[in-house]
Amino acid sequence: MAVTPSAQYSVTIRVETESAQTALLGALTTAIGEVGGDIGAIDIVGTGVNSVIREIVVNASDQEHADAIVAAAGSLDGVTVLSSFDRTFRMHQGGKIEMTTRVPLETRDDLSTAYMPGVARVCAAIAEDRSKVFDFTLKRNMVAVITNGTAVLGLGDIGAAAGMPVMEGKSMLFKEFGDVDSYPICIDSKDPEVLIRTITAIAPAWGGINLEDIAAPVCFEVEDRLKETLDIPVFHDDQHGTAIVVLAALLNSLKITGERIENLKVVVSGVGASGVACSKILMNAGVTNIIGCDSKGAIYKGRTENMNFMKDWYAENTNPEGVRGGMTEAIRGANLFLGLSGPGTFSVEQLKTMAKDPIVFAMANPTPEIMPEIAAPYVRVMATGRSDYPNQINNVLAFPGIFKGALACRATQISEGMKVAAAEAIAACISDDELNEDYIIPSVFNRNVAPTVAAKVIEVAQAEGLARRVPTMGEDPYDM
Repeated sequence: MAVTPSAQYSVTIRVETESAQTALLGALTTAIGEVGGDIGAIDIVGTGVNSVIREIVVNASDQEHADAIVAAAGSLDGVTVLSSFDRTFRMHQGGKIEMTTRVPLETRDDLSTAYMPGVARVCAAIAEDRSKVFDFTLKRNMVAVITNGTAVLGLGDIGAAAGMPVMEGKSMLFKEFGDVDSYPICIDSKDPEVLIRTITAIAPAWGGINLEDIAAPVCFEVEDRLKETLDIPVFHDDQHGTAIVVLAALLNSLKITGERIENLKVVVSGVGASGVACSKILMNAGVTNIIGCDSKGAIYKGRTENMNFMKDWYAENTNPEGVRGGMTEAIRGANLFLGLSGPGTFSVEQLKTMAKDPIVFAMANPTPEIMPEIAAPYVRVMATGRSDYPNQINNVLAFPGIFKGALACRATQISEGMKVAAAEAIAACISDDELNEDYIIPSVFNRNVAPTVAAKVIEVAQAEGLARRVPTMGEDPYDM
């Protein structure tokens, strides 16, 4: 089955057509449509004596499809393809973020206060009272987005440099949705000791640490040890951001199916960082029957093949019936399939053996475990991690608001209670009147989500004694 075209494979085609042949534009759009291209916009960008130059934006389903669309456009008599470019690569060219200044630097007085000699007075004040670093530097609203590139999206271990585009994108999302400043840092090491030492050494400059795309089990050790030693929030988004949004989506899905959370059977495909974190938050919310599957099948107490310390924990605390075998055996009678693995790892035949009104969260990116078009006839609620299908389970619903709240109250950490509160806040952004099978989770462009999450995070942080100040919501982050 053909995959729906999406903006990730969007291509802009510049074509020149003979102006005397007025039917050429219709023939051109027909040719593109016949090969499955989804036309988004057509603009005239130039004219000649006997020609018109247009740019046509077309969504494709993959690179091969994009190439076929360009070829189809150029196959018509009277049409010349002048150029084409991949819009995704064009957007990333030169990077996606930049640094700018917040205060003017136009006069000698400006220079004397922003830098030498006036800056020395501020340095001395911080040296005397380290807490003033929150008052007089960007620390109060600045998060380090850190990766080593060992678990990037669904691409795996591609290296620190190759992970940089994701980190830049993360910084964009922090600013756009939470008004939180951040900067990407890529550490070229797989050694947990190097990661821990490096992050600890640079921590004084940051108000929070967002770990990203670090493979399991290293990510668990790095996060746990940093949380023990640092007095600022440390949050591995692949674990906890995913878990928070998954719980939010599940809470609203259960309102549709009518099942109680404590009665669910959940099967998790992929027992890495996000799989473990999702399982933990679901258990905290009341789920008692979770089975995790990795490349070797179900994880059960006593299994020795392909195990590590976190999978040992998983074996001890999940799969109460001791189910063995692969996904086929594990999924029978399940209410929720939670995919955090890779493309094509869940089949229609397996889906058909689930319980009535099955819920499928297939979140591998960029290609999910099972495509929505294939699963549609057999599911009650379907969600993915992609923006081009309904019900996108996207971490951007969680981390901007969580850090916005944590920074505002200068929390020392992000607790389990704060995470569950964030999930409930996200779910509550959809009213009962709005809720339906294709709308279980708010849009990533819902501007109410981050403030709502931040408010709940602050409330719980204060109740748990983790807040170092009482903020006024709505305040400028640099007036905190």
